[in-house]
Amino acid sequence: MRKTKEILRQKLLLGRPHRAVAASVGIAAGSVAKAVSRATSAGLTTWDLVEALGEDELDRLMYGPPLHERTGSERAEPDCEWIHRERRRPGVTLDLLHHEYLSTHPNGLQYTSFCERYNRWLSRRGLTMRQVHVAGDKVFVDYSGKRPEVMDPKTGEVRSVELFVAVLGASNYTYAEVTDSQQGPDWIASHVRALRFFGGVPRAIVCDQLKSGVTRACRYEPEVQRTYEELAHHYGTSVLPARPYKPRDKAKVEGAVLIVQRWILARIRNEVFTSLGALNERVGELLVDLNARQMRRYKKSRRELFEAIERPNLRALPDVAFEYATFKKAKVNIDYHVAFAGHFYSVPYRLVHEEVWLRGTTNTVEVLFKNQRVAAHTRSRVQGRFTTTTEHMPSAHRKHAEWTPTRILRWASIQGPGVLALAEVILRERAHPEMGFRSCLGILRLHKTYGAERLNAACVRALAVGARSYRNVDAILRAGLESQPLETPTSSAPIAHENVRGPGYYIN
Repeated sequence: MRKTKEILRQKLLLGRPHRAVAASVGIAAGSVAKAVSRATSAGLTTWDLVEALGEDELDRLMYGPPLHERTGSERAEPDCEWIHRERRRPGVTLDLLHHEYLSTHPNGLQYTSFCERYNRWLSRRGLTMRQVHVAGDKVFVDYSGKRPEVMDPKTGEVRSVELFVAVLGASNYTYAEVTDSQQGPDWIASHVRALRFFGGVPRAIVCDQLKSGVTRACRYEPEVQRTYEELAHHYGTSVLPARPYKPRDKAKVEGAVLIVQRWILARIRNEVFTSLGALNERVGELLVDLNARQMRRYKKSRRELFEAIERPNLRALPDVAFEYATFKKAKVNIDYHVAFAGHFYSVPYRLVHEEVWLRGTTNTVEVLFKNQRVAAHTRSRVQGRFTTTTEHMPSAHRKHAEWTPTRILRWASIQGPGVLALAEVILRERAHPEMGFRSCLGILRLHKTYGAERLNAACVRALAVGARSYRNVDAILRAGLESQPLETPTSSAPIAHENVRGPGYYIN
């Protein structure tokens, strides 16, 4: 800050020499002389005139208006809105834009003044405008706190549904849709439809740390949900979770949610929808109008900016859309099968006792071992049954040959003839002997709880009543039925009574 007023006070009021004034205010004696000369030129020859002026007014009289207020035909002002819009394009810098400005206005502002004008304009735009979003770089996604409603046409019950919003950073091009919930399948499906709506893929997806997208929230190393991570890999992008409780990390979508609430939810507040499809159709109509509205700051619509700067910088969509998948960790049993949703699927027998990951979609179940697919099956909804691929069955040279029907029958004979007989029937009646290993092993382990004698009796009873599984034998032992005599049909004597007709009644 200039110390002009103090210099003039000491000169005009105290009459001190230049060198004394310079030593007092900490400047050169030449600067004191210049200040006194400018004051004289401005007609400020007494201390009373100077004292009545403020610091800014005094500087204006002595040194003229500030640099940013000086205009003239030779100093054309830069178009700050154009600068801000162009900075969204990949690779565009302020230095490049200054060169382009000078090519049109050769006598224009130098680089420092050019940047000063832009930064001053930017500071008046508000905090949300200070981030520079490069075209094709990020899409921001979130759910709306205010939710639309759907009414059941039969019962009249009204339920709230979720409003999903996605917005591209550079153009503000917005997508919105309604889903039943924020659960994983709806979360992933909304992303797939949003990317299809944009017609391309940005380099990153910025999301909140909700459970459907982030399994372990953390400020520094959040753990992305596996299906969400797989979606990012499928589309060739990445997931960047925002920091917890830091809405400015995703300020774009925070603003987009407010805009969608005002220009879509508010406009349908008096309309009644009886299905999710009808509501989404109406949201889609209003979304077209929202993206076509001109933004006051940019003098262009979201769609115009999207077509001009965003679409060319998006990566192409893959040929096949991503399909939601559920992951489950499992251990391969000795029958070389793993369970998924109550059905059993085979894997290569060499993976017996290994830990694998199961990936289930609507139509398929895949088995992954060390991130490599080792088996794939058509998904079955039949509970308790087996889907087995012939190539997965052990051959004569298998490494785990100790688990054979012979060994299981030998173990069964130790417990008693009843256990042996039931094990033989189970192995014989299954499509392949190995499919009966699981049931037989379960039955054999029951002797640890109930003893060989009770187990043998239970197996005898199970054979008699046609039971052929571990669950049946376990139920007999739990109820203590193995010691009860089997019910056999008995013939009873005819009833003798005066009202009962005998066979002779019908003989003519």
